[in-house]
Amino acid sequence: MTDTVTIDCTEYCMLIAADEMLADNTAFDRVTNDLRNGKDELVSEAFSNRILDGESPLKVFRELRNLSRTALAHRAGVHRVQITDIESGKSNGSVATMRKLAKALGVLVEDLV
Repeated sequence: MTDTVTIDCTEYCMLIAADEMLADNTAFDRVTNDLRNGKDELVSEAFSNRILDGESPLKVFRELRNLSRTALAHRAGVHRVQITDIESGKSNGSVATMRKLAKALGVLVEDLV
């Protein structure tokens, strides 16, 4: 047999609200810590909207970092034409190339695909 506790509906709703507030506060603390420790960054609405509108994430992150295609190619150890082809949609880029580009930009591969 299990023990049970009966509480009124108002008290139950207050407990649910407190649990939701705790979850929100925990998420806020995690995001704040990730930003403070450099594990995450804030990206402006304008840059986010460019990706949401279908622009190449590689181009958006490259421009966010103020890098030319040549500078990114040098930093990543890939050919500039590969970057041009990926940004224009002519190529998806190999997994190895996307890893190099992501590392050079300081983002996850998932951010670029």
